[in-house]
Parts: sequence; C-alpha cells; structure tokens
Amino acid sequence: MGKAHTPHKGSLQFYPRVRARRIYPRIRNWPKVEELRFLGFAGYKVGMGHAIIIDNRKFSPTRGMEISVPITILETPPILVWGLRFYKKKTTGLVCETEIHAEISKELAKDLSRKVKLPKQNKDVEKMLKDVEAKIDEYTDVRAICVTIPRLTKIKKKPEIFEVAVGGKDVREKFNFLKNFLGKLIRVSDVFKPGEQVDVFAVTKGKGLQGPVKRFGIKLLHHKAKKGRRKPGTLGPERPGKVLFTVPLAGQLGFFSRCEYNKWILDIRNDGGSITPAGGFPHYGILRNEYIVLMGSVPGAKKRLVRLRLALRSNRKLPNVPPKIISVVT
Repeated sequence: MGKAHTPHKGSLQFYPRVRARRIYPRIRNWPKVEELRFLGFAGYKVGMGHAIIIDNRKFSPTRGMEISVPITILETPPILVWGLRFYKKKTTGLVCETEIHAEISKELAKDLSRKVKLPKQNKDVEKMLKDVEAKIDEYTDVRAICVTIPRLTKIKKKPEIFEVAVGGKDVREKFNFLKNFLGKLIRVSDVFKPGEQVDVFAVTKGKGLQGPVKRFGIKLLHHKAKKGRRKPGTLGPERPGKVLFTVPLAGQLGFFSRCEYNKWILDIRNDGGSITPAGGFPHYGILRNEYIVLMGSVPGAKKRLVRLRLALRSNRKLPNVPPKIISVVT
C-alpha cells in the first residue's frame, strides 16, 4: 500500500522545543470583558471517558440525534483568593507596583511555605486596602493571586500559585469586586457555567528524547537509502553554512507548555460518586469535589494541573446552551 507524501508534519509555531520551566503554565493574555466576573480557574486532570448526548449544534448533520462524544473530567476543588496584585502600564509593559495578601490558615500556610517565602501575617489588611483605594486611579489593572488547595483532593502536591484576571469596565470597579473575595474561597460553579467555552492551558506528557519520525511525523526513506531510513532526506542547502531550525531532527518531545482553544463545558457537577468507576479512576482515585466535564481531550498527564480561561475567541457554531446528557461512561 502506498504511503502519503508527508515530508514534515511538525508545526514551526513552537521554537525552541524545550521542556517547560514549571509543571503548570502561565496565562499571558486575558479576554476583555465588561461583566464583573473571574476569567479563569484551575483543576486537576482526572481522566477521559465518553458521553451520550443529544446533539444541539445548529449546523451539525446529527442535530437532534443521540451521539457519543469523548469527554475529559477535571476535578476542581475551591481555590483561595490569597492576594491582589496592582499593575501600572509603563514603556516596557505592565509592571507590578504593589501586592496585598490576606491572612491564611496555619494548615495552608504550612503547605505554602514549602512553595514560597510567606509575607508577615500580622499586617493590617484593611488599612492597606484603604491606602490603595485612595490612589486606585493611578493603576492600570488589578488581578487576583489565587492558590490551589490540593489537600481537598488527597493528591500529594504542593499548592500552585497563579494569577487570575477579572472582567470590569475600569480598575476601580475591578478593585471593589475583588476586595470582597480577598481571603475567601471561590468555586468553579461561581466562575463558569455549562455551555460556555474555555481555553485550557497545561504541560503535555513528557516523552524524552525522540527521533524525527515520532517527533515530526516525517516519511520513512526508501529501503535502500544510505545509513538509515528514520532520518530527514536532507539537512538543507550548502549555504548558509548551518543547519536551520526548520529541519526535522531528534530532540525533546513532550513536557511542553501548550494551549488548546474552545473546549465546550458540557456539565459542572458535585456528585463524584455517580461518575467514579469501581476502584476509582486509574492513576487518580476518587472524586471528592466539584468537577467539570469538557468535550474533547486536554493536554497533560493525570493529576496534572490544568488552567482554564474564558474563551478568548469562542467558536460561534457552538450554542451557549449545553446539550442534554443521556449517560456518561468512564
């Protein structure tokens, strides 16, 4: 049987293809939303399954029919709004000017101390909030510093710390919204609703050093090719006298920081027992908190943190109303 002509399948979008600096990514861009709401959340990847749904997509050939779709389950325990971070816009971009941190419990402080050096707990938070509010118009943006609580999932992890932006018309409106949540827990059901679309950020599964066939999907050379078949046919022109980065070569594969757009939220539930298989999810365990059901796959290994962001440019073909779920199989 003939083989398709695929000299190079790897995208040139990502360079260099190196391991991520940390196990969970950061989000550099947030949607501009006037509604007062948190624009992001985070959860732990549990595993995959499939769901039988009634297709409600307007332009789908299976509209109104029962179909099977792949799903990914993320356990989303509440996250703590630990602090507020205030930014000013300068010639080099947004620069953090000041931060305010809330007091936290001893148990969480013990876990956080393994991650970062904690600020002093005996500061007068109310006074700091009033001082910042008096000059709030000097700032360009304010964001929440959030902390995960892995203890709630029984996963042996240190807490993760990350920023979450909020929607709003101006900085003062965002500040008045955020100060009510300082030191409090927020749930995923307070941030997202079924039927919305989210962008997922995660670090992919690491696969180590791999050859160009697996890494870039290049075609095998002829069986009489000189010195091997699983290699590129040419390293490029004689001049310039170097091998360009566009040539598919062996190297690191996986453990890359990646983003996937427009994952459809099918459901947000709190009944982990109804979806957990006998003996628990393989390599994860039992669901103990709220969880979110996304249509499709999500990058990363099980137990890995997956960050969620309100879709930057959503798919207009997907309705805002979630489909009716007949059954879920995991």
